[in-house]
Amino acid sequence: MTALVSFVDAMTALVERTQDEPSLLAEGRRHLSQLIDDDRWLPATYRQPRSDRYAQYPLHRDPQGRFSVVSFVWGPGQSTPVHNHTVWGLVGVLLGAESCDEYRWDGHRPVSAGHQHTLVCGQIEAVSPRLGDWHRVSNALADRASISIHVYGADIGLVKRQRLDEHGQLLDFVSGYDTPPS
Repeated sequence: MTALVSFVDAMTALVERTQDEPSLLAEGRRHLSQLIDDDRWLPATYRQPRSDRYAQYPLHRDPQGRFSVVSFVWGPGQSTPVHNHTVWGLVGVLLGAESCDEYRWDGHRPVSAGHQHTLVCGQIEAVSPRLGDWHRVSNALADRASISIHVYGADIGLVKRQRLDEHGQLLDFVSGYDTPPS
């Protein structure tokens, strides 16, 4: 996991140097691009999909809560609910592909922005309340898992956020983390 250690060191230096979101996203994107350029650094335990829903495995949680790095593993057909983040974030596809349905906040609730895009291996997108913070993400591949590496401007597993339930009701939630299988 030398590549991950180098990435964490670079992100730690970055968050120590600035809190300016555009700078964090631009420089963080460069670092994440290097990390997802090769998938051999990610251990097998952080590549395993769950049978019931997507998995969210913590790779690094900054002791000061300034950022976190998470491996998201999507089995075929798995997706998130519509949700927000409340902090800046970068999503880089390590293996496979993800579909993203974009939403916008209308002042009361998230509504479909009428746009979907697909990220493939090596592509990165940014999220934040400033750029657009609401979406639903799913595995774009029907026959195998997809894996993305997410970097957030907080310990995302502890952040109170919001999501839409299956009836369209807005609910508060804290995502937590999954324990990698042994």
